[in-house]
Amino acid sequence: MFSKIYSATLTGIESIVVSVEVDVSDGLPVFDMVGALSLEVKEGKERVRTVIRSMGQRIPARRITVNIAPADLKKSGTGFDLPVALAVLLAIGNYPDAKLEDLFVAGELGLSGEVLPIRGILPMLLAAKEVGLKRCLIPMDNLSEAAFVPGLTVIGVRHLKEAGAYLQEGSIPKQEVRRSEASSPKRVLDFADIHGQKMIRRASEIAVAGMHNFLMYGPPGAGKSLIASALPTILPPMTEQEKTQVMKIYSVSGKENMDALMDGQRPFRSPHHSMTQIAMAGGGVIPRPGEITLAHHGVLFLDELPEYNRKTLEILRQPLEEGCIHISRNKTEEVFPADFLLVAAMNPCKCGYYPSVKCHCSPRSIGQYIARISQPLLDRFDLCAEAKKVQITELKETEKEESSDRIRERVVAAMEIQKERYKGCEVLFNSQISSAAIEEYCHLDTKENQYLDRIYDEKELTVRGYYRILRVARTIADLSGSERVKLEHLMEAVYYRTLNRRFWEVNEDVSV
Repeated sequence: MFSKIYSATLTGIESIVVSVEVDVSDGLPVFDMVGALSLEVKEGKERVRTVIRSMGQRIPARRITVNIAPADLKKSGTGFDLPVALAVLLAIGNYPDAKLEDLFVAGELGLSGEVLPIRGILPMLLAAKEVGLKRCLIPMDNLSEAAFVPGLTVIGVRHLKEAGAYLQEGSIPKQEVRRSEASSPKRVLDFADIHGQKMIRRASEIAVAGMHNFLMYGPPGAGKSLIASALPTILPPMTEQEKTQVMKIYSVSGKENMDALMDGQRPFRSPHHSMTQIAMAGGGVIPRPGEITLAHHGVLFLDELPEYNRKTLEILRQPLEEGCIHISRNKTEEVFPADFLLVAAMNPCKCGYYPSVKCHCSPRSIGQYIARISQPLLDRFDLCAEAKKVQITELKETEKEESSDRIRERVVAAMEIQKERYKGCEVLFNSQISSAAIEEYCHLDTKENQYLDRIYDEKELTVRGYYRILRVARTIADLSGSERVKLEHLMEAVYYRTLNRRFWEVNEDVSV
């Protein structure tokens, strides 16, 4: 006998629908699985065989062949257990009234028959909907992700017997949507609660409005990490398109804070400086997204920047330019999206207090500490701002600072200006303007041109630095509601761009 059920396999953060075909025929009693299968898919054969026996079913002493088509597509993951088990049961004569034409099935099986959750159920459901499948049988613990895919009848099951009962009788078990216990709580930190740091606050607003990479430096306790944690409160919620892409990433990664993403909250990732290169970029035998992909459409915050392994930091250079990361494993290449706002914080030296008298670092150690960050990576920060020690008068100030809501209003207004300006283009933010298009979108009059020419020579800017100043100036102009980039906008952009150079030059001097 022959049976066929639709399932899916993952390729990066996308999914492709495949068919699970089972044929039971005369011949030597053997259970074969074919179709370019990974090890964990092949291992599913033993799980399926054991579960069917535990249900009291007898597997006939005949030749059983399972083919997962198309044969030229590599299949991986444990989500094939449930469709294979059901297809085998169908092929040996169970569930004769089952209607399979528009049915999608995915799930892992425990040896008792329990249906376990799997990674990537969201992109699988989206792929199933795209090819016209209407009904889906999935693990009950994955049911919360199904809420994001309207137009499908999704049934969660906890046991193989429940899946079989649905096929035969159409009976649906009680549906239980589990809210993720690990979901990130809504952030309550507000810019109004942060004392002082006028320069950092202003630079943060510019960085978010144009999605410009932002570096803060200053002594411990100045509020660098606090400012970074508050950045999501001035970012607008994700659009539906952004939300779909980010949720697919988290579904494939097996992360559990999906509820916050469904509410439109942008990702905020703050990995520890001891992280490995694979944790940053992604990878593994079956490539999984790393931190730079988990921060897609959100913020990647690197605290204590020089403490990270230099090779780990250098991984950032490609995604910062291209908005994606290429992972090569097992003769295949996966491309993961990685379009994020990079925010970093660091101390000026190992102890953190240079050039204060409290600093006990030697000139040599200061220079070595700063040299951990390569110039090419430093060059990719559009803005650099110093977080100075908060004065006692600022701490005792009774008048509240400007709230996140007020700042976000200006940020959203500036983003709307950019959206209108770049309508019909691939560009979304000022930080993404290509060098070839700079002249069109950042046209300067004679006075502004002369100023920037002088700065280019005096500050010995790189070509990349020159263009980044223009992009930041364009964002400052948008925040002020100006159609034209004026001299004051350029001067502010130059200040934030050259502050890092002044800081590095000082430390180069002390390292001699």
